[in-house]
Amino acid sequence: MDDFKRYGIYVVPDGAFFEAASAWLGWNSATGQPVPHPDVPDLPEPVTVLTATPQKYGFHGTIKPPFALADGISAADLHADASRFCATQDTVLIPEQNLRRMGGIIANVPTKPYATLEALAAASVEAFDAFRAPASEAELDSRRKANLSDRQEALLQKWGYPYVMDEFRFHLTLTGRTNHADAVRDALAAHFAPVLPRPFFINSLALMGEDDLGRFHLIHRYTLSG
Repeated sequence: MDDFKRYGIYVVPDGAFFEAASAWLGWNSATGQPVPHPDVPDLPEPVTVLTATPQKYGFHGTIKPPFALADGISAADLHADASRFCATQDTVLIPEQNLRRMGGIIANVPTKPYATLEALAAASVEAFDAFRAPASEAELDSRRKANLSDRQEALLQKWGYPYVMDEFRFHLTLTGRTNHADAVRDALAAHFAPVLPRPFFINSLALMGEDDLGRFHLIHRYTLSG
């Protein structure tokens, strides 16, 4: 568990939805193995191009963004606290979700904001921040290339990431940036329609670890049993 360079707390769906999305991305974070891409009709770009950026993360929705462990903190400490934290949190129900373009990417997102999901994410960001090593100046400068707002800059300074708390937008990423977002969305909507959960229950959080090649692995799932 201590062999990873960064850790994150994610929503990682399971079942047919996870298997189909992992195949699409070409990386199964639960098995730690690459998997063959499916044949998806009507794609305007090759699947390998569309998934080149998100592949290494596996299929996930970020809750606590990836971080290096602070000095004196072990992965076992993080694991124990994640278990305790998730035992206090309730399952989140998302009645409807769909595939949507977010900027230039395609992601699976709730059809509207849900306060229970936003509360879970905010609580997670705060609860696990004691485990996070401070972001380096290089990391901060890299984030600032996105032309952050004043609010996002303040969040970056406090939490090491600009898209948390009131800037949080939950999404399960399926592609990198594409100039053919509408066509890709339509092709993927048809592909994922048979396995897209409606409603979608978030009943666990996952501890993820990033290996030396930048690929994320599922370390442990924690049931939300509050």
